[in-house]
This record gives sequence, C-alpha cells and structure tokens, in this order.
Amino acid sequence: MGRRIAIVEDEAAIRANYSEALGRQGYEVAAYADRASAMAAFRVRLPELAVIDIGLGDEPEGGFTLCAELRALSARLPIIFLTARDSDFDIVSGLRLGADDYLTKDISLPHLLARIAALFRRIEVLAERAPQEETVERGALRLDLMGLAADWQGQPVGLTLTEFWMVHTLARTPGHVKSRDQLMQDARLVVDDGTITSHIKRIRRKFAAIDADFSHIESVYGMGYRWKA
Repeated sequence: MGRRIAIVEDEAAIRANYSEALGRQGYEVAAYADRASAMAAFRVRLPELAVIDIGLGDEPEGGFTLCAELRALSARLPIIFLTARDSDFDIVSGLRLGADDYLTKDISLPHLLARIAALFRRIEVLAERAPQEETVERGALRLDLMGLAADWQGQPVGLTLTEFWMVHTLARTPGHVKSRDQLMQDARLVVDDGTITSHIKRIRRKFAAIDADFSHIESVYGMGYRWKA
C-alpha cells in the first residue's frame, strides 16, 4: 500500500469522492466524519498526512481544534486544510495553528493531488539529502535532516515540515536572498505571497520564544528573505 492519508470531512459525498480519488493514486486512505473519531484513531496510529475540513458536524471550528491536537502529537506531520471557507482570517488562523497548506474546495482534484504529492516529495528530498548532509549548523542553529528536528541554542524548536524546509533553505546559504518565488519553488509550495509571509512570521515567533533577540531571518524589501549569519 502507499502512504497513509487521513481525510476528516463531515459531508459523506465529498468524503467518498476524495477517498476514491486518493485511493486511485495508490494511497491508503482512512476517512472520518468528525473530530472525535479522527482523534481516537490518530492516538492509536498517526497518518502520514492529514486533510482536514474546518467545520465538522456540530463543531464550526472543529478542524482548527483537530489541527492543534494533531500538532501536539506531531510537530512535523503534514496537514492540509481543505475547506469552503476562504476568508483571510480563516487562512491565517489555519497557518498559525501549524497547517502546511490551506486549500479551498473549488480546487481541482489534479491540483489537490499535486499539492499532496509535493508535501510527500519534500520529505523524500530531505531523506535523500540527509546521508550527505545529516546536519546543518549555523551558529546557534542546528538542523537534523534525518529527524527533521531543529534546535536553537540547544533547545528544540517545534517547526512544522514546511517551516523546517524554509529554515533549511535559508540557512544553507547564509547571506543569500531567497525571493518568495524561490522559497515556494524550494519548498514545493504553490501559494500566494501572503502565505509565505505568514509562515515566516510563525517561524520567527517560534525562535523568539527561545531567544527574544532572535533576528537571523531578515526581510529584504522588495526581494525576499535571507539568513543573517
């Protein structure tokens, strides 16, 4: 069987449609109609990627709660919101909770499959790179490519898969400016500039929680971001 994907969607027809489409691609799919049944299963065995709706049955914000609960179980499990809600507030809320991607239900199935494949490909690329470069160390920063773990000043930083990849992309070449397009390309993301900005803000907050003086991810006006040595 292929990689394990969980779908949490309260509308039976949509749930069945996505399950069938992913199954045809060779994925092992487990589908859940509500947050409680999904979390009960996740506590026994985590999927390798989760696709979550925001509104779940009688819980209008159930998907947000589920995302936070999943992040408590795993910092690096890829999570995609797939929802009808397209407000900036909801998108930013989803990313702040640690989602790797936020898609609306008007997205085509081929596009959804491409975004899922991109997240899995990111894990594979890091695994391929790890034997040659098991760790990246830049001053107080240490990135473990095998464990997908980051430390700052010897303390763990709970980065999501997307955040880890972005820090890795910047820190590998200190002083080099990475445009938003380059960050999207390197991270296999297809998102707007605002989403990249939201990820960068989250990353900075996580480092600042350990070191209030953290300033190593520098914005270069009109160009992008760089890791400041």
